[in-house]
Amino acid sequence: TADRSFGTWRNPKNSVHVRAQPCGERMCGVVTWASDKAKADAAKGSDAPLVGSTLFRDFVQEKPGVWRGKVYVPDIGKTFSGTISVIDPNHIEGRGCLLGTIGCKAQTWTKIRE
Repeated sequence: TADRSFGTWRNPKNSVHVRAQPCGERMCGVVTWASDKAKADAAKGSDAPLVGSTLFRDFVQEKPGVWRGKVYVPDIGKTFSGTISVIDPNHIEGRGCLLGTIGCKAQTWTKIRE
């Protein structure tokens, strides 16, 4: 069966949609849609178009429903370590930290029915 982490998810503001998918042995997340504001914000930190960019990179499954990898934040053009945890079939929590456990932020993303 496919991992419950896979699928398309929207961020809390519904300004970005990311498709979490297998990338070889790992998981990655590719932007499939973004609002005009999200695109404008992303353009401040990166020349690359937001839609089609990989925000979740090299995620490895630590245990069922918990993945660890790198999260790219296009608004500032930086990559942080992060985790994705399945809360329930319709929600995941993404957490990213600047260094270790310092400067951490968490967001709950909601699954989009395709």
